[in-house]
Amino acid sequence: MSFTLRTATEEDLPALRELMALAIDTLQHGFLSPEQIVASRAVMGLDTQLIADRTYFMVEEEGALAGCGGWSRRATLYGGDHSVSLREPRLLDPATEAARVRAMYTHPSFARRGVGRMILDQCERAAAAEGFDAVELMGTMSGQPLYAAAGYRPIEEVTDMVDGVPVPLVRMRKELEASSSQRKLGS
Repeated sequence: MSFTLRTATEEDLPALRELMALAIDTLQHGFLSPEQIVASRAVMGLDTQLIADRTYFMVEEEGALAGCGGWSRRATLYGGDHSVSLREPRLLDPATEAARVRAMYTHPSFARRGVGRMILDQCERAAAAEGFDAVELMGTMSGQPLYAAAGYRPIEEVTDMVDGVPVPLVRMRKELEASSSQRKLGS
């Protein structure tokens, strides 16, 4: 069996939302308390701007949704449509700002099988193709091991308070390798 990656569309929204809810509720055990898992729903979820921008991807195996995630050229670092206070739709300047990796989720049945890495690689290639030299993301406690293994480094610890419940997060960054056209110019 092999994974396929494709760009998500508006028709995929119900399946994406279902996967995200399952991933939040299942994969955070051992990292967050039950109260923190419930609170994290307020700061996680799908930002449909990523779908509209065609920068959100799905990984499937024989028609089964294995994972999803994307990147953005917009300033919003994390949060879903319901996280209005976190949204900043301004376009980033690739010469001075890092692209964003956003809304990474894996179906629990497909955890630790390379789905997240496949999506990260696609996001990094797409951001580099648009001239970005770095990417940043807001990592959950359960996502940090993947991001660290993929070369992301912590730059800021954040606690998002939701109705008095702390949700710990870590802002992480990765410098991207120079694109092949940049390497040619430099040689």
